[in-house]
Amino acid sequence: MIAKLLLQNTFFVITMAVLLFAFAGTLHWPGAWVYLIASAVIGPACGLWLAKVDPGLLAERMRLTAREGQPTEDKRFMLVFLVVAVLWFVAMGLERRFGGVNDGVPLIVLGLVLYLVSTVAILWVFRTNSFAAPVVKVQTERDHHVISTGPYALVRHPMYTSVMLFFIGVPLTLGSWWGLAFVPVFFVMFAIRTRIEERTLVTGLSGYADYTARVRYRLVPGLW
Repeated sequence: MIAKLLLQNTFFVITMAVLLFAFAGTLHWPGAWVYLIASAVIGPACGLWLAKVDPGLLAERMRLTAREGQPTEDKRFMLVFLVVAVLWFVAMGLERRFGGVNDGVPLIVLGLVLYLVSTVAILWVFRTNSFAAPVVKVQTERDHHVISTGPYALVRHPMYTSVMLFFIGVPLTLGSWWGLAFVPVFFVMFAIRTRIEERTLVTGLSGYADYTARVRYRLVPGLW
């Protein structure tokens, strides 16, 4: 499992590097190197930690293909999300090519801090919820039950809230305003994903409807 983890992370980092540098037309991009090196370290470190504290969740998250019991609309969502994510990297690369990227150190530092905060928040989600799979599915084979503690006492979908910090931090690290312009798109996509997930869980997971009545907010405490 560890070998697969390292292989997947290496593949993702190389893919991101190819998209960024190929469309930028240059390797001279300090923010991109900072982001890629951070990803090359953070990914395996988090995976190794999860392998120690919750190997079942790690195995579930490394299964990136469609699952039995996954709603069709979620399969479509994942495909659209992949396309948008690729376009995000392409846009940031093109902005670099056309000279629009800001290489300022303060932006790189701020973006990296948000990336790290996002990572810590995601690890909190993983430590709290052993059912935080990458696809929408009631995991009956893993004795799936409602989690309402930790970050789940604040919002119903803390994973998406945490990941939004990543989608803000990365373009800041890269100095890309075009990348930041995608943030509302990602927010809308996660809002759509929450509705897909909640319809599935209300129908198939005992106690989830009561949980949604207790915890009002989906992504942003006090707002929505």
